[in-house]
Amino acid sequence: MTAMPPRPPLWTARDAIAASGARAVGAAGWEAAGVSIDSRTLRPGDLFVAIRGESMDGHAFVGRAFAAGAAAALVAASQAEALDATGPLLVADDTLAALVGLGRAARARATARIVAVTGSVGKTSTKDALRHVLSAQAPTHGADASHNNHIGVPLTLARLPPSTRYAVCEIGTNHPGEIEPLARMTAAHVGVITTIAGVHLEHFGTEAAIAEEKARIFAGMAGGTAVLPRDNPHFGTLAARARAEGVARVVGFGRHADAEFRLLDCALDAAGSDVRSLVDGRELRYRVGAPGAHWAMNAQAVLAAVAALGADPVAAAAALESVSAPAGRGARRRVAFGGGEIELVDESYNASPVAVRAMLAVLATTTPGPGGRRLLVLGDMLELGADAEALHVGLAPDIAAAGVDAVFTAGPNMAALSRALPAGLRAAHAPDSARIAQRVVEALRPGDVVAVKGSLGSRMKVVVDAILALGGTAPRATGRV
Repeated sequence: MTAMPPRPPLWTARDAIAASGARAVGAAGWEAAGVSIDSRTLRPGDLFVAIRGESMDGHAFVGRAFAAGAAAALVAASQAEALDATGPLLVADDTLAALVGLGRAARARATARIVAVTGSVGKTSTKDALRHVLSAQAPTHGADASHNNHIGVPLTLARLPPSTRYAVCEIGTNHPGEIEPLARMTAAHVGVITTIAGVHLEHFGTEAAIAEEKARIFAGMAGGTAVLPRDNPHFGTLAARARAEGVARVVGFGRHADAEFRLLDCALDAAGSDVRSLVDGRELRYRVGAPGAHWAMNAQAVLAAVAALGADPVAAAAALESVSAPAGRGARRRVAFGGGEIELVDESYNASPVAVRAMLAVLATTTPGPGGRRLLVLGDMLELGADAEALHVGLAPDIAAAGVDAVFTAGPNMAALSRALPAGLRAAHAPDSARIAQRVVEALRPGDVVAVKGSLGSRMKVVVDAILALGGTAPRATGRV
């Protein structure tokens, strides 16, 4: 096995102390090549930051971090003396505030052109696509996961190498007031809003309020470019808010005749899309490697952001052919089963009405194997407020029109949807994902295409894992739907 090349230093002890406001305990000459908040994924040479979360406290894993090769650990003063630490420590009053300090310092020293992405749906996929196409042109930094909150954004910045040419940050929210401080910390050159839709209505109440919050991504952008969804009814509000923040240029993307980055045509298939776009007055033809009209639309935002960063949108369009949907967000896998195979469409990470409809459009393009069916497994869409049940029921016509053969549902709101479906489509309902997973597994047969979607809190990954666990098993009796 070829050894991985050594990573260059990212933080010296001296710089980390100055940035975090922490004091050093133990050896002070260390250097860290990365920053980690998870001992399970920590790489040798990382600085481990012990964060106290809702369910776990990172201080319990300091010993494990050092065993994995951590260069040092950033810990809270209240817990430092009780730790069984075998390496140098940085001791701070508040480790999250210290991480924010690292993020701010990394941003201040960076020479990278930075793009920040938000939106009701599609922000992680757009962030990943931007990182993918920019990486083909120059050194590019971006989070591997959906690190878009008060911990993830400073962590992404703290990991930003000083010499990187481009950086892609994702900023999310589910409560008012969360985006602005993260946007000011990021101080992006380009701000992208993928779309405004009725997501997190429980905490915002209206789409208009969501638009106001998303527009706070332009806070801290002195000059720069706003990339906005031209077809969205909130485009005018977003553009006005961008200009009020001093953004120098507003660029629209979409199908609208006034969009500078305009989707002219899109031929969808089960593996991707052949796209024709108008890119700042120039017609381009290219392929997007991830399936779905929403990927073709988000590609317009990607190309607009690439151009605004000063990179090459033509080269970026060519690189979109090798983009793929990540796990939990449309990843497709084939699972050996019963002498044949099952195709699994994994959309288990999140869900909203607009995202479910986008997934149904993708499912409609799939072709089951001999004797197979299109199966849909849905968990509750969360944080939809007082209209949650109606929004779930409202999916019934779209499901009926998508060529789905059977629907499995889990959760109280999906129970309402199940009742609204034609009897011939209702396969099974269960109170939770664990119980519906068993019903799905019992019903599977070779040739099936199975799409799984739900909000993260619905735990639909349980269903995905149950299907993946079937791989390579012998033929078995299957239930009927």
